[in-house]
Amino acid sequence: MLKIDQPSYILLQNPPGLPAIVVAWLACLFWRSKLIIDWHNYGYTVMSLSHGRNHPLVQIAKWYEKLFGRLSDYNLCVTNAMKEDLWVNCNIKAVTLYDKPAAYFKETPLELQHRLYMKLAENYEPFKPRTESVSWSGEKSAFTEVDGSNGHVKKSRARPALLISSTSWTEDEDFSVLLKALEGYEQYINEGVKLPPLVCVITGKGPLKDYYNGLINKLHFKHIQICTPWLEAEDYPLLLGSADLGVCLHRSSSGLDLPMKVVDMFGCCLPVCAIHFECLHELVKHNENGLIFRDSDELAAQLKMLFLEFPALEGKLHSFRKNLRACKQLRWDESWDQTVLPLLGQNE
Repeated sequence: MLKIDQPSYILLQNPPGLPAIVVAWLACLFWRSKLIIDWHNYGYTVMSLSHGRNHPLVQIAKWYEKLFGRLSDYNLCVTNAMKEDLWVNCNIKAVTLYDKPAAYFKETPLELQHRLYMKLAENYEPFKPRTESVSWSGEKSAFTEVDGSNGHVKKSRARPALLISSTSWTEDEDFSVLLKALEGYEQYINEGVKLPPLVCVITGKGPLKDYYNGLINKLHFKHIQICTPWLEAEDYPLLLGSADLGVCLHRSSSGLDLPMKVVDMFGCCLPVCAIHFECLHELVKHNENGLIFRDSDELAAQLKMLFLEFPALEGKLHSFRKNLRACKQLRWDESWDQTVLPLLGQNE
């Protein structure tokens, strides 16, 4: 950092801030630059997931963040709840800059959906068609098919519902909640409730992936298929823009940050069921753009309610998507220009 061209500002995202806050502050002293800390969470609360709140290292990290966080010239944070907490507990004045989706997170056109499904069908069984007519003459996936008469792509009449959940497979996301909810969904079908078969795609990689794949392999669903692919970067937004419903299991370690995965899903106009924590209401508006649940039973009931009319264009699921389309939310660059540039400009 001492070899770069002299910067006007050094922008540091926290966490991780130990020892980065002090390092960035020393570089600012050297360059006579301004330090901006972008508070996405508290590092000590993330550490506490593994060590517990009372562990000496966690307590040192907490003291460090509160003390050295005040060395910044400007502060950004991701929720109004964090803005208040920074001021009340750390005497740090911050500006709320909500995470926003990049421009490439958007609804996926049907032709692109089909190409993606056909690509994924090469390696993942749930994307292959379950049955195939003898007279059918075009390409077909589990969700889409090409009309042999005109070459147009259309959605398959008896297609399954596509559920997607993105994760880093860490301790702040208890995926057993989703698996138990899927068991409840399967039970509804076995009891005679007219629900569509379900394809559940869980993306991402992380330390607990092998553990949860072991649990998945022990499940023997008749109406639900689960796969855990590692997607190419360009395919992830396409899959979000093709799905019917997203599920978020992110539990904030501090209760003060919001899950970026939901932000991206909303950018794709994808309704979400998200597990409850303190400030989630700043992003997920219950019964407007999605639903908030507290346990696996509640999630199973929500899946039943949302997919009861599937694939008819009516009911809650369609209503949530219409609301997301209508809100015309800001994209990341637009949000930055509106919130951060005036903050910097007034101090030039």
